[in-house]
Amino acid sequence: MEYKDTLNLPQTDFPMKANLNQREPEILNKWEAEGLYARMEEDGKDKPLYILHDGPPYANGHIHIGHALNKILKDVILKSKRMEGFRAPYVPGWDCHGLPIELQVEKNLGSKKHEISKLEMRRECRKYAEKFIAIQRDEFKRLGVLGDWDTPYLTMNYAYEGQTARELAKFAKSGGLYRGKKPVHWCSSCVTALAEAEVEYADHTSPSIYVRFALRDDVSAAVPALAGKQAYVVIWTTTPWTIPANLAVALHPEFDYVALETEKGVLIVAEGLKDSFLKAVGLTGEVIATFKAAVLERKRCKHPFYDRDSIVLLGEHVTLEAGTGCVHTAPGHGQEDYELGLKEGLDIYNPVDNHGKYIQNVEFFGGQFVFAANPAVIEKLTEVGALLGQADIVHSYPHCWRCKKPIIFRATEQWFISMEADDLRKKSLEAVDQVQWIPKWGKERIHGMIENRPDWCISRQRTWGVPITAFSCKACGEYLADGAVMDHVADHFTQHSADVWFDWEAAQLLPPGTKCPKCGATEFEKEMDILDVWFDSGVSHAAVLEPNPRLASPADMYLEGSDQHRGWFHSSLLESVGTRGRAPYKNVLTHGFVVDGSGRKMSKSVGNVVAPEEIIKKYGAEILRLWVAAQDYRDDIRISQEILSRLSESYRRIRNTSKYILGNINDFDPARDSVAYANMPEIDRWALHQLELLKEKVLTAYDEYEFHVLYHAVNGFCTVEMSSFYLDILKDRVYTSKKDSLERRSAQTVMYRILDTLLRLIAPVLSFTADEAWQYLPGEHEGSVHLAVFPTLQPEVKDDKLVERWERIMKVRAEVSKALEQARVAKTIGHSLDAGVTISAEPELLTFLREYAAELAAIFIVSKVALVDTMAGDSYAAETLPGLRVQVSAAPGEKCDRCWCYSEELGQDTSHPTICPKCTKAVV
Repeated sequence: MEYKDTLNLPQTDFPMKANLNQREPEILNKWEAEGLYARMEEDGKDKPLYILHDGPPYANGHIHIGHALNKILKDVILKSKRMEGFRAPYVPGWDCHGLPIELQVEKNLGSKKHEISKLEMRRECRKYAEKFIAIQRDEFKRLGVLGDWDTPYLTMNYAYEGQTARELAKFAKSGGLYRGKKPVHWCSSCVTALAEAEVEYADHTSPSIYVRFALRDDVSAAVPALAGKQAYVVIWTTTPWTIPANLAVALHPEFDYVALETEKGVLIVAEGLKDSFLKAVGLTGEVIATFKAAVLERKRCKHPFYDRDSIVLLGEHVTLEAGTGCVHTAPGHGQEDYELGLKEGLDIYNPVDNHGKYIQNVEFFGGQFVFAANPAVIEKLTEVGALLGQADIVHSYPHCWRCKKPIIFRATEQWFISMEADDLRKKSLEAVDQVQWIPKWGKERIHGMIENRPDWCISRQRTWGVPITAFSCKACGEYLADGAVMDHVADHFTQHSADVWFDWEAAQLLPPGTKCPKCGATEFEKEMDILDVWFDSGVSHAAVLEPNPRLASPADMYLEGSDQHRGWFHSSLLESVGTRGRAPYKNVLTHGFVVDGSGRKMSKSVGNVVAPEEIIKKYGAEILRLWVAAQDYRDDIRISQEILSRLSESYRRIRNTSKYILGNINDFDPARDSVAYANMPEIDRWALHQLELLKEKVLTAYDEYEFHVLYHAVNGFCTVEMSSFYLDILKDRVYTSKKDSLERRSAQTVMYRILDTLLRLIAPVLSFTADEAWQYLPGEHEGSVHLAVFPTLQPEVKDDKLVERWERIMKVRAEVSKALEQARVAKTIGHSLDAGVTISAEPELLTFLREYAAELAAIFIVSKVALVDTMAGDSYAAETLPGLRVQVSAAPGEKCDRCWCYSEELGQDTSHPTICPKCTKAVV
């Protein structure tokens, strides 16, 4: 008789192989056809609100691996919040204005860029942004990210542009907006001012020079040693090209300075730097006087090669880190120089034009590009005898984030938001303290940036962006930056787009009857600078969260890369505090950057860039999602083929666990067949205890955003507690027991609860797999796992004493497995069911094992277990349990045709002569 049909072998349509790159698009289409996101929103309409506000990626090019990391992290959090019982809408957004798009459009236009108007250029930029929004939207959706993709927010939407202009008006009304001449980061290649967040630092080789400035005024009354001597104040700089703009030399009021008698004259430097200075310029010198800087305050030096004075001033910014302690000061080319110059009434002199060239009337250097002029300046200093020494120095130098070229500090007329007006700096620092920063070091980082930052330069000399809605009087040149007028213009933007600024005349934009506040004239010109794009994205809390009745502000979470402490986190904070007196977010979570397997930065030139599209084609988006969860995202995150292959193995273990359980509960109805906890065998109750520990660990991990903890917990549970122990032992019971027996139904009850729980727990991460398996889960449940909630904790199923007992059994099992492996190698047995095992142990352990005598064969997956006081013959001595010995031999009896275990009682039932008594009970 054939007994195969009487076995409860696993049966399920759930595919063994994932074929993720094929199945995932099908699942995405199903979600879209069923309107899954809309159903999630409808399902959550009466639940508390949780807002994760999307930082807008730039609409320029395909997404990269950093984009994937960011979007998947957000999706994991939002899905977990929904399963925690929140309504968590996700409105994705795009940053659409700015230099990168404008430059790319110019490149595409070629020579035609000079032939089209600003209005036509803006239309081309809008089309370019729309193209990549569509591309990126499909790429983000392919990652399994659920959201309101049909109505995202775009910084170039008319309503958004209007709100951006209205937010600027608020600063005008509060007195925070002003126009002034200050040194700003300036890119001569892109011909525009740059924000702090648009500046990158890279190594750069600069000429460092020591220059002497002849002291004109007599100081012998205070320093007698200098009577009758020509003294020189010595400066050190790494920007020779700024010497033509020098107006002063700064000394620290608290430092001691010395006059050194040298072969190059009497040289004045800080006492703390005299030795390093003399060594650097190859001179010897004797100290002939020591004095405080106040002796030289407001004294005149002669500019090295121009017929003008350079004034000695006192400044707290001077340090003893390098140089001479006497700082070359050009107020038009440095922030600290500017502040000192402003304080002391110096001209904010900038002899450099928009393209980084000296203006034509600069003697000796007119028309030269500043970096190229360094040798000419050094040559002139040598010619006049002012150069004391020079050398090349490699140092960290600011570069443009877009063109990667070195930039300059350059004083120009720009629009600024004051950090001091209305106490913006103070209020922002207070707001930082009210926010939870994850990791905690983010708080110190942004606090330091705001504490030390200059006023916010918000003007850009480009075309593609929201205009600064100010006007200048044609008659007297007075600027009109009136909040009410700006609100009026903002209404035009909302209705027609900001393009009207470039299309309409000033009179069409202004409210009727507008007059110059200074001279009363009525004719105006438009300001043609546009707003810093960081202001654009920084107002998103006002343009997106506040107007939408489905959203709310402040947001619960902003989540971006660590570079956004000086980018979006920063600009959003300043904008919100400046207009609303509070931060736009309650929590800020920061992730690191993606690097290769060796920890190197991704670079096309190195050839280590990993594109999301390539990973998805090979492994599927699910493996990318698992990679995100498996990493500690707070540090830089490594990715490589080896890492992805390893994660694929982990994924297979999780999938196979689901597959195995589904196959074994295909005939199980949880409403009809579930077994009560009190009636379950001990091992089933042990499994529920382990499941409860998993729930606790994973739910805590979600709550604390510790997704790598979640990954390791789930992977360990499926690999160790399930595959290597519980499910392995369970096979005999679920395959060979009577279909409706308590033993089998109990096992099915536990497996059902394990899988139901597991799918809920992994759904935010393995979104495709969890929802696919959910469709095969028996019983009544939601149509998608993404409409379900997390499992509730059931502490009543935890039994620590039971677990302690089973830990002892597992230790014995591990030693028996070692003995079985030795017997397998020796050819004593083949499969473990071919074995009979005899065990001896210390009396206490042996007594304990005898309590489980009837279960040990199933636990060890052998045909017979005998427990004896003493062992005769050769045996295996346990490594971890002293006194335990295991003897393995061929199992006595004959092999059961049905369960494959050996039995000495085969044939007792003449109707079933080839199966064991246990199997006979199952088939009759």
